[in-house]
Amino acid sequence: MAYNAAVITVSDKGSKGQRVDTSGPALVSILSENGYNVIHTSIVPDEREQIINELIACCDQKNCTLVLTTGGTGFSPRDITPEATLAVIQRETRGIAEAMRAASMKVTPRGCLSRSAAGIRGRSLIINLPGSEKAARENLLAVIGSIGHGLDMLCGEGSADCAAPAAASAGKASPSLDQWLKEAKQAPDAEKVGMYLTHNGTVRITPKAQVRNGQTDAAPVTGMEFSYDPQKLEQAIQEARKLEGIYYVRVWLNEGRLSVGDDLMYVLIGGDIRPHVVDALQFLVGTIKRECVVEKELH
Repeated sequence: MAYNAAVITVSDKGSKGQRVDTSGPALVSILSENGYNVIHTSIVPDEREQIINELIACCDQKNCTLVLTTGGTGFSPRDITPEATLAVIQRETRGIAEAMRAASMKVTPRGCLSRSAAGIRGRSLIINLPGSEKAARENLLAVIGSIGHGLDMLCGEGSADCAAPAAASAGKASPSLDQWLKEAKQAPDAEKVGMYLTHNGTVRITPKAQVRNGQTDAAPVTGMEFSYDPQKLEQAIQEARKLEGIYYVRVWLNEGRLSVGDDLMYVLIGGDIRPHVVDALQFLVGTIKRECVVEKELH
């Protein structure tokens, strides 16, 4: 299921236009790449009541299933995002914040200084992330794979077995390339883009052994178990964005137990000239296949 999400940047300077917000757009990108519909973004100052009002509006009025905040989680006297969050949630989800801090500690010993909180309000999950773009990315990627299962439980009618492997789903709903292109043409660097190229990978009936090795007696494929590493995917996307002439990159990957004909991935890349875009598309798709995904053919 594709859940609606919101991203709230908490920053005094950002709300006054004195600082460019990079953390918020980075989180939007990660959410979109993982199948979420980001329907609301905003920037609010480090004021308790304004943060509270924005959180309540996203949960109760906009019906966002996932609400992310970035900023206001440190030791500064103005850092009060966790306090505002704890004022509106009904149940804490401490494991999420603990997992993010544990991931941060692998990067820097200062990761223990994050005061991020997380919790549930009604059918919405609120998660605080750090204000730095790098830390916000790292924290979200540390838990993005587990959040989906939590939201399935939160929005489901009954309980779910948390100890069960996150397995045999029938995959995610595929995105709309028409919508992707509309959004790409509204991006900040859209005026620099001369062309867009897309890639759509699907589950084929012909087994890899036949395609790659010429093995003619390989049994036909009936389906596939498909998964990916969100952190490796994000790294690959960032590397593609650094290539010459590339101004837009967006990726969606499926997961779960898929059938022949189901979509595996969508990739959209925009750049200045065709050679640059072709090279970037080949680089990114190749990196995803080699380093980011695990495919198990079913026969």
